[in-house]
Amino acid sequence: MKSESPTALVVGAGIIGLTSAFRLAQSGHSVTIFDPTPARGATWASAGMLAPSAETSPGEESNYALQSGAVIMWHGLSDELFALTGSRVSIHETGTLLVGWDVSDRRLVDQAAHVASSFGAACHEVDREGSAEFFTALSARITQGLFMPDDAWVDPDQAVDILLRALEVLDVHVVTEVVQSVSADAAGVQAKTATGSFSASKGILATGALNVPGGAVTSGVHVVRPVHGVTMRVNGVDRSSLPTVRAFVRGRNFYMVSRPGGYCVLGATAEERSDLSVQVGELQRLLRDALDIVPSLETATVLENRFGLRPASDDLRPFFEALPLGGWAWSSGHYRHGVTLAPLAAQWALNFVEGPA
Repeated sequence: MKSESPTALVVGAGIIGLTSAFRLAQSGHSVTIFDPTPARGATWASAGMLAPSAETSPGEESNYALQSGAVIMWHGLSDELFALTGSRVSIHETGTLLVGWDVSDRRLVDQAAHVASSFGAACHEVDREGSAEFFTALSARITQGLFMPDDAWVDPDQAVDILLRALEVLDVHVVTEVVQSVSADAAGVQAKTATGSFSASKGILATGALNVPGGAVTSGVHVVRPVHGVTMRVNGVDRSSLPTVRAFVRGRNFYMVSRPGGYCVLGATAEERSDLSVQVGELQRLLRDALDIVPSLETATVLENRFGLRPASDDLRPFFEALPLGGWAWSSGHYRHGVTLAPLAAQWALNFVEGPA
């Protein structure tokens, strides 16, 4: 039975905030979530890859350990959302094909194979002769690659839509305003917007790469910096039943997530800047890399560009920090793993809210 007043406040309605609000509400808490434009930040620009194997990097074994159960957790979340809304988040377990454009890039693929294997990730080499279908639509000069079978992807737009419907079913109060300040006292926590003040027992700050609201004193242990990224959406190549393509192209990272019907999400740009402008140069580099790896994109139709700021911590690890300001916690630092780690971050939020006062 829910209490008459909110027992939890969630500031930020990206994928981390939305899943946290859902987990709290689904567990019986009365929840209010705040965001002037829900799911229009990094989540909006995301391609939705659940790719613990392909995202491995030297020194990030702990990140891999956190992500290794992501596909299973997303299946559980999808089942729960289906029970409430009648709609599932589709989880496409196609794996990842990692390839290199030139000799130097293929060395990077070899290094990635070594790192992934050392972390315990499943991966093996494939080539055109033995797995021709994997190389459908790819440049003829790409004859081999690394297949990582445990990776998957979801459509973040679909996930957000179903999560918002679930929050409506669960009577979560969505406030489309900026939280100007937060505070806490013996009675609980408070959040103030331009039009009102809201109280609860505990609160979660899931503000992504944006600054935390005024009054949210942090420990100083964690710092988040924004990493600007752009994705381009085109229509033209349907590899939706095949592994997601990831590539090193002249040392840069590239990916193409192909959805049914030929809708493709192309990425990945990454620049250390906080403005939301889209520069001609980054689009030019992205398109050049895309055409090198997938030449048939030459005739694809451009649908839109999306951009967002990924929240990167100093050590590129996500964190969940109970703030010195009692009753509040800060969930951030998910960087390029926000969609992947959302169900886990939601569980951390529930543990915090239901933990000691």
